[in-house]
Amino acid sequence: MTYLLLALGFLALATVVALVARHSARRSGRPAAGWRALALAACALLLLTAVFDNLMIASGLFTYADAHISGARIGLAPVEDFSYPLAAIILLPALWSLFGGRYGGHDDR
Repeated sequence: MTYLLLALGFLALATVVALVARHSARRSGRPAAGWRALALAACALLLLTAVFDNLMIASGLFTYADAHISGARIGLAPVEDFSYPLAAIILLPALWSLFGGRYGGHDDR
């Protein structure tokens, strides 16, 4: 199995959960996650992934077998590494919404 196939599985699962959460929020009238906050978090996580993955690969902490990656890289890091922070950005707000978290600091008590 390649890292790309594994990454696509994680992204697909995160997307399905996010769609279920969005549908559930609309039915109950709850607000969805703010797009600006998600975009800012995505930029920060992707930037941190780029910096630290490149540093760890350059220092020899780990390597990737060429047979298991797509070959596309950002610096030394394979592009597949960037799918996990992206999946987290999609999945975590969806789980927050599904399990009763509130956005925007509003208290309904």
